[in-house]
Amino acid sequence: MHRRSKSWSPMDAERVRTQCAGALLAAAGLLVPGVMVCGGWAQAPAAQASGTQSGSQNRRPLTVDSDPVPVPEGDAPVASKPAATGAQATAGEITRENGKFTLRANAYEVRLNASVIDSSGQPVDSLPQDAFKVYEDGAPQSIVGFRHEDLPVSLGILIDSSGSMYDKRTSVDAASLDLVKLSNHEDEAFLVDFSSEPYLDTDFTNDVAKLQQGLSYIKSSGGTALYDAVIASADYLAKNAKRPKQVLLIVTDGEDNASGASLETTIRRVQDLDGPAIYCIGLLFGDDVSRSEARHAREVLTELALQTGGQAYFPKSLKEVDGITHEVAADIRTQYTISYHSTKSPELGGYRTIHVEAKAKGYRGLQVRTRTGYFPKTAANANPGGFSAPPAH
Repeated sequence: MHRRSKSWSPMDAERVRTQCAGALLAAAGLLVPGVMVCGGWAQAPAAQASGTQSGSQNRRPLTVDSDPVPVPEGDAPVASKPAATGAQATAGEITRENGKFTLRANAYEVRLNASVIDSSGQPVDSLPQDAFKVYEDGAPQSIVGFRHEDLPVSLGILIDSSGSMYDKRTSVDAASLDLVKLSNHEDEAFLVDFSSEPYLDTDFTNDVAKLQQGLSYIKSSGGTALYDAVIASADYLAKNAKRPKQVLLIVTDGEDNASGASLETTIRRVQDLDGPAIYCIGLLFGDDVSRSEARHAREVLTELALQTGGQAYFPKSLKEVDGITHEVAADIRTQYTISYHSTKSPELGGYRTIHVEAKAKGYRGLQVRTRTGYFPKTAANANPGGFSAPPAH
């Protein structure tokens, strides 16, 4: 992957995107959350190539995938197929091997990262497996895997670099670095800043000094392309992350006003990519933020977090930001990991709702926060777009 040293044309961007379209690296074991918001789904256009690039040449543009493949909807039965031989066999088919016929069961594993709070809002991190019940589309599911430990994470830090963030950057930068310092030593993190388009400032690393250097590349100017940044960062995770547990942290002070994608497209794209849990810090205070903008931005950030199993925070001042990053780090490191085999075949397609309950002696009103649903991972939606390096010169 080459560093960008000069601007490049939309034709160049399309050629590189096409060359990269064959790349496939799905995060092992994770499944995506799903949601249908405000009706249909919009198509995500490719991010346009920029003109003169601001900041260091170490910053690289992220290219939003222009053609996320739609997932088949509905629960129509899959047509029967003739018996296949061993190498051709897929789950749910009758196969013939050495003169014997075998029906291959389609056991589709769904993995959930879940946080639990009690009736007073305090985290609960000492529950056994039998305290949990999982339902998919209302049907009970059998838990086949349960872990409660500090698992390594692939983390993306997305910082709003629009002009209105100029006076907030010092506090935001310090809090971002603290989040990495509080992480598992096996975690990996990358840094993205977004204004009118998203840029990659630092590739995956666990070196705080490299991330700090990446922060120095960010120059505050332009609009806010939040949706494009989320899609491109989710693509990057799907293609490059080494850890199955994945998280995006977004820090922004306003609503999206520059993306080609919509909120609906963004959520669906994250679903199609075995996407990350999204945590949001909305700096929706100050004289430069109108009430209507703050209200809409709050709704957007809350929706992104809700549908992916993350959390949205809305501090009242910059003094609270660092404390919030401590909360995010603690939440990520103390989650339960629950796996189950879906009772529905992935070939049926369609969105599946997930509901998790927790009950244990000595606790009342336990609430479980995790993804609200998912679209099953199939060959049709397995190819991530991601951001591309510019062509070699």
